[in-house]
Parts: sequence; C-alpha cells; structure tokens
Amino acid sequence: QVHLVESGGGLVQPGASLRLSCVASGFTFSTYYMTWIRQAPGSGPEWVAAIDTGGRDTMYHDRVKGRFTASRDNAKNTLYLQMNRLTPEDTALYYCGAFARGGLGVVPTMTPYDYDYLGQGTQVIVSS
Repeated sequence: QVHLVESGGGLVQPGASLRLSCVASGFTFSTYYMTWIRQAPGSGPEWVAAIDTGGRDTMYHDRVKGRFTASRDNAKNTLYLQMNRLTPEDTALYYCGAFARGGLGVVPTMTPYDYDYLGQGTQVIVSS
C-alpha cells in the first residue's frame, strides 16, 4: 500500500524557517519525480518545488525561488523542503506528490489528478 506522509509544519512568525519532510512507502521512491504542492485557504493548489529522481535537478515557483530548497534522500525514501524567510503568504497546507513520467518540465501544467500519488499534507501557518 502506498503512503506519502508529510510532517514538519507548524505555526511560525514571519521570517522564520521550517523544514518539511515527506516519507514515502509502498513504491519505488527513487524512480519517481517529486513535487511539493500547497493550497492556501480559498485558493487552488499551487506547485511550489519539484525535484528529479536523483535529486540533481530542481525547479521552483517564482514565489518561493531563493527562499525554498527541495532535496531528497533516496536511501531514506524521504523528500524535504527547507523553507526560509517565511511570509504570511506562505500559509497553506503543504503536501507532496509523486509522478513517474514527463520530467520536471510538465510540473507547472499538472493538476493534483495528474499525480500518481499524493500525501495528506502538513499545515504551515505564518503569522505574528
């Protein structure tokens, strides 16, 4: 059975940092591209960061470029998102998605239905 379990969210002040984790099980993690997706209250899902199967290539939404860093440890079946200089606009439910085909270039066009697997998410609230 496939599981993607996110953790690391919480309530932080503007300017703070958080590190999210997504632990995968039930599929061959190292052969899947991985994406961090977020959904703010009243808004649709938005991709945040994506990483290739080996962890060598990444891409970021313009809203987080320079502040967020995606990484993965295939030996631990774990995806990470280091988030620095958080702002209230980063408040959202963050979840991870896995997909096997298409490469990073298709990420901006993907909807949640296009992913092979999705996690349930971890809540991030940035507020003073």
